Amino acid sequence: MKKKKESFFWASYSDLMTSLFFIMLVLFILSITLLNSNIKAKQEQLDKITEIEQATKNIDSTYFWYSPTYKKHILKINVNFKKGSSELKNDIDSLTLAGLKKAGISIKDFIEKISEAHPEVQYLLIIEGQASRDDYKYNYELSYKRALALKDYWEKTGLDFGEKCEVLISGSGDGTYSGTGFMREKDEPKNQRFLIHILPKPGIVK
Repeated sequence: MKKKKESFFWASYSDLMTSLFFIMLVLFILSITLLNSNIKAKQEQLDKITEIEQATKNIDSTYFWYSPTYKKHILKINVNFKKGSSELKNDIDSLTLAGLKKAGISIKDFIEKISEAHPEVQYLLIIEGQASRDDYKYNYELSYKRALALKDYWEKTGLDFGEKCEVLISGSGDGTYSGTGFMREKDEPKNQRFLIHILPKPGIVK
């Protein structure tokens, strides 16, 4: 009788272990499948971001030069502000202002074109102002104000980059605090310029 009970116990135990093994096997396969699916989705997202970043190099080269090292566009139009000033209309001649407007239109056209190819993607357009290094004490604030002046000018001329594009303003000053010479020219007057970044918005690329 005792042997029969032991035989029944081991048979039941064996069935239980076999069932647990199959459950663990199914869970393992499911985990691997989900992991591979996530990896594939992440890779597709990365490929899309890379494709968009590559496409940003194609903004009209008449107005912009793309730096592959820093992944930024440098506005080719020379904007010579008066010392300590951020007034576009008072400091800049009409021909330069017209060029700035056309540069803004080229950005708008590019965003519209890339949005047709990727309607689900949203973007950040960052207008970065720079200043030449001189004895002016507030070049960081000044570079920001100049970038803001460009944004305001584009808006006043009727430029709208669309609801899928968020515009941000930044000022990198004259590079005094960084001390690296990052993204600056040796000829200081050439540092009175604008840099443009167009980036797919983090978390919005699907």
